[in-house]
Amino acid sequence: MKKIWHSMKTDEALSTLGASKDGLTSEEAARRLSTHGYNELGRQDRASALSLFLGQFKNVLIVILLIATVLSLIVGETVDALIIGIIVLFSALLGFVQEYRAERALEALKEMLHATITVVRDGREDKIDAREVVPGDIMSLEAGDKVPADGRLIQNASLQCDEAPLTGESVPVQKTVDPVPGDVPIGDRTSMVFTGSVVTYGRAMAVVTSTGMNTEFGSIAREVASMKADKTPLERRTEEIGKWLGLSALAICVLVIGISLTREYLQGTLSINSGIEMMMFGVALAVAAVPEALAAIVTGALAIGMREMAKRNALVRRMPAVETLGCTTVICTDKTGTLTKGEMTVRRVYFGGAFYDVEGAGYDPAGKVDGPINEMRELMMCSALCNDSALIRKAEGSWSVKGDPTEAALLVLAGKAGMDPEKLRPSHMRIDEVPFSSERKMMSVVVESPEGRRTVYAKGAPEVMLSHAKFIADSGGDVRPITKDDLESVMSASEQMASSALRVLALAYKDAGSEQHEQHEDDLVFAGLVGMMDPPRPEAMEAVATCRRVHMKP
Repeated sequence: MKKIWHSMKTDEALSTLGASKDGLTSEEAARRLSTHGYNELGRQDRASALSLFLGQFKNVLIVILLIATVLSLIVGETVDALIIGIIVLFSALLGFVQEYRAERALEALKEMLHATITVVRDGREDKIDAREVVPGDIMSLEAGDKVPADGRLIQNASLQCDEAPLTGESVPVQKTVDPVPGDVPIGDRTSMVFTGSVVTYGRAMAVVTSTGMNTEFGSIAREVASMKADKTPLERRTEEIGKWLGLSALAICVLVIGISLTREYLQGTLSINSGIEMMMFGVALAVAAVPEALAAIVTGALAIGMREMAKRNALVRRMPAVETLGCTTVICTDKTGTLTKGEMTVRRVYFGGAFYDVEGAGYDPAGKVDGPINEMRELMMCSALCNDSALIRKAEGSWSVKGDPTEAALLVLAGKAGMDPEKLRPSHMRIDEVPFSSERKMMSVVVESPEGRRTVYAKGAPEVMLSHAKFIADSGGDVRPITKDDLESVMSASEQMASSALRVLALAYKDAGSEQHEQHEDDLVFAGLVGMMDPPRPEAMEAVATCRRVHMKP
């Protein structure tokens, strides 16, 4: 019976796994590794070069051509036999080369996915290969880590995880150490972390409950692997053509031989030599009925399609699968990361009683804010400095994020306003903070500028932030006491943005002076609202239009 880890208390989970918060010993970890195996999804046996090459001769058309080659030799047509043999060899080699390269490319991609994780072994933290994680290991997780195994949280400091690969949910999930009811779906098991998810915020310790194919991700992989591989439309059609050609050739051969022998018999000229001559003529006619170039044309067309797919970063393992794409009539897709970029983006800002649009999509800071940037300075400073994420520019020019996608969206907003968070942070040192929690629904930091000025920057849910605000910044950036009308206007703006499918955050600030830690979030200056969403990919509309144009139903 499968254990319901998410509904267990932490001590119960540790006891069931025979583990402790001090971690496993190296000897015990080695023993469990030999028992449970490596922490990896079940791998298919790697196809050898020989098996890939021989697999090219399973095509019905190729088999017919091989038979035609043998028959051509029998009837003495050596040149024809040689030509057909060359065509067969060309088709087989072309298919083999394309599929061999695809297999090697997939193997290279798997090697690139090599990961490590920090675990507690022998009472101390140690970084190990993710493949060597075993049930009972204590994982130390922090922002940016990819979770290598399913685990039950035993310590938590505002942990949030992006579980989109498992559940499709684009918003990070807030985690807790408290048990949750046993009958909840995976997305609501907040006391667990799952293979394939990414830590976007906070820190935590978790005891590994399942590895490899026993994880939730592994169960999906098992279901996918259990599906029966069906023949592609091209393979089915090729079989039909092959059977039709074979039967036609056989029928022609029998018919011609039969008519010829009957005529010879009726004329009284039938002999062994004439019979053999008629049979050889029938065989030659049957060979002539076989379209020798068809296999080469089909293989060549598929190879070209395979190469075109590779140019678009799509690997196709088997050539007939290329043709299957052309037979597609219905495309079923999820939203997050497919139709959308999977990257939170600020689309609208509410400041000084007015809305302003923000250009651009994703983590690329290209774009601009359609509003008074100078007057919004403190709002943008808050976006950049009340933030634990980091933007990373890749070698090919694209952008990725380390940390929470929501915070990354704020960094991009600051970048579009002309600020560079990576340069701001060293000059505006963080000297104190009150971290985010699901109970408080806000976080705040205290930073010190080069001039020695200390400023509190805070962000959180609009209703929570308004309860801490005593002042508000107007359209000119001037600060005045907040009024009841201001509160109503802000909440109305928040509801309007939320009704447009935007996730809304409120930003605030104040001069910290020499106040104490517990006073940082009192009497804040309300700076404004930001509304963000996971935007659709720019190419999504074109892709949907293309599908409809070629009669595919998305």
